[in-house]
Amino acid sequence: MVCEEGSLLYSEGVKMALVSEFLGQLTLNFGGESEPKFPTVVAADNFDPAKDAARLETAIKTKGVDEQTIIDILTKRSYFQRREIAFEYEKRSKKDLITALKGALSGSLEAVVLGLMKSTAQYDATEIRASIKGLGTDEETLIEMVCSRSAAELVEIKRVYKELFKKDLDKDVAGDTSGDFKALLLALVQAKRDEPSNIVDYEKIDEDARALYEAGVKRKGTDVATWISIMSERSVPHLQKVFDRYKSYSPYDMKESIRKEVKGDLEKSFLTLVECFENKQQYFANRLTESMKGKSAKEKVLTRIMVSRCEVDLMKIRTEFKRLNQKSLYQTIAEHTKGDYQKALLSLCGGDD
Repeated sequence: MVCEEGSLLYSEGVKMALVSEFLGQLTLNFGGESEPKFPTVVAADNFDPAKDAARLETAIKTKGVDEQTIIDILTKRSYFQRREIAFEYEKRSKKDLITALKGALSGSLEAVVLGLMKSTAQYDATEIRASIKGLGTDEETLIEMVCSRSAAELVEIKRVYKELFKKDLDKDVAGDTSGDFKALLLALVQAKRDEPSNIVDYEKIDEDARALYEAGVKRKGTDVATWISIMSERSVPHLQKVFDRYKSYSPYDMKESIRKEVKGDLEKSFLTLVECFENKQQYFANRLTESMKGKSAKEKVLTRIMVSRCEVDLMKIRTEFKRLNQKSLYQTIAEHTKGDYQKALLSLCGGDD
């Protein structure tokens, strides 16, 4: 009876966690600056979590581990389906699926599979935490994660970050960065960006374009605070029009102006913001291209983008990638990776077009 009661309590606990995450997703999709989804990984039809859990248990117990079955199941189910599988797995084997996967897998494949066991916000929060924890900061990751996420996504990341690490994201970012770079990241993490409006305010567009010009190219030195407030508070459609209007004041476009006015991490952050405002999926396609420029891939960057975007907009990133490279993302991954890691990424890619 005690055992049954414990199992029942666990079952209720998992259900509550799933409901809480589901509500978080609803808030993300319907509240704030919602963005349409273009995933390559979607919920599987005729889903049977108990059957998947049994197959995973066999795959993990098999001598030498059956990686292919693990890949086939976990890269072809949505996050909420993976959570249900994890619950069924624990019910039947009395073991935690994530712990079992950690013991069975290693290297880059392990990083992909364990990443898939987290929600998008949990994964983002974990990546940010890893970039600022310990000695030195991984600025490249921090810039990508903070500057490419929408205000709604950042609100959810902050909530999850607090839940997972019992710390405030803004305090951790503040403790690990300095100067104007810190000021920009903190302004973004505040997630105070305006909602897109149906009314185009041409006066405000002109005012902001002129303010960006007067704070930078027009003067000696840069009034970075003005750039930060405009780029962290205005809506994305508004900023797209501002950058267009900016060209009538400045001899350089916004990206050229950034390169002339600021350097280092601040320059990279402003450029990331502008690239994401203009075309976020193209930004990620460029990052993927850079990660596979050499003979072997920069697996950390490749894994992070594939895992974090596969249930968000990887389908659109794939299209942008092909347009930029005249070669599909699928084909490029196949050429720059190998083994089970390659199989997992190709499965997340969702097709060769």
